[in-house]
Amino acid sequence: MLIPAGLDSRLAKAAQRANLSKGEWVRRALEQALAAGLTASEPLGELASLGAPTADIEQMLAEIEAGRR
Repeated sequence: MLIPAGLDSRLAKAAQRANLSKGEWVRRALEQALAAGLTASEPLGELASLGAPTADIEQMLAEIEAGRR
């Protein structure tokens, strides 16, 4: 697999932060992406990658309303 130098450097840094080899880090990232069935190019994949809190829609609406008061 050919990886541009800039991306390769980012992968190496991410692997180092996780105390993993670059190959292991990439394998885990690919497994997670495949298991989730999402890619970063898909809108839901982008949202999922944010790691933002989520809640039931009714709970979210109630919190929004409570914040307006």
